[in-house]
This record gives sequence, structure tokens and C-alpha cells, in this order.
Amino acid sequence: MPLSQLYRAYIDCLNRQDWNNLGRHVDSDVEYNGRLLKLSGYRDMLVKDFESIPDLRFNIQLLVCEPPNVAARLAFECSPKAEFLGLSVNGRKISFAENVFYQFKSSKIVSVWSILDKTAIEAQLFKGI
Repeated sequence: MPLSQLYRAYIDCLNRQDWNNLGRHVDSDVEYNGRLLKLSGYRDMLVKDFESIPDLRFNIQLLVCEPPNVAARLAFECSPKAEFLGLSVNGRKISFAENVFYQFKSSKIVSVWSILDKTAIEAQLFKGI
């Protein structure tokens, strides 16, 4: 299966919150931003994200695949319940992007490097102050 299809299936799994099948897409020894989380820790991180942001949805805005790597820009429009990235969002709707890079091995994600656009969120929260 092409890497772009594998990645889109992973994003679909996240959006469905299908945690029982996350291991089909993510390696048991996955690393996140250089830290070994293992599959259980990665799943826990995602579950926590969905708990604190009930309307969270991953939207692929840009996707570049150069095996074994994937680069994506993910767009979000959501309403975190309370604090997000150290900012008091408290249910306000915000829009931001995530630039994320993945490394695949044997059709599974083994490494994730992620940067969220906190400046875009700050601009929305502090507009007009």
C-alpha cells in the first residue's frame, strides 16, 4: 500500500478514536519528539488530547511522502475545554496548524516529530487586548 494511503488510514483511525486498532498504524516502540513512548504511551497521549478537546479532528492540509518519511501540515479548528499549550482557551473555538514528520518502518509509524503553531492561537486569544 502506498505511504500516502497508510497515512490517511492512520488519520482516519485517530478521527474515529479507534484506539483498539491504533497498533495497525503505529509501532509498539514509537518515539514522539525524540522520546520513547511505546504504543501505550502514545495512545494515552491521544486519548488525553480527545478528552481535553472533545471536537478534535485531524485534517490533512498538506501531505508529502518520500518513503520512509511523511511530512504533513494538519489543520485544526476546535474548542479545548480549559488550558491548551499553557494558554487559557476555556472552550473558545481556535484554529491552528501542526507541522509533523513521521518515519515509517514495515508500514508502521516508528517516529513522530511535531510542532504546533502556538503563535496562531495566541493571536486569536489576545486579539483586541
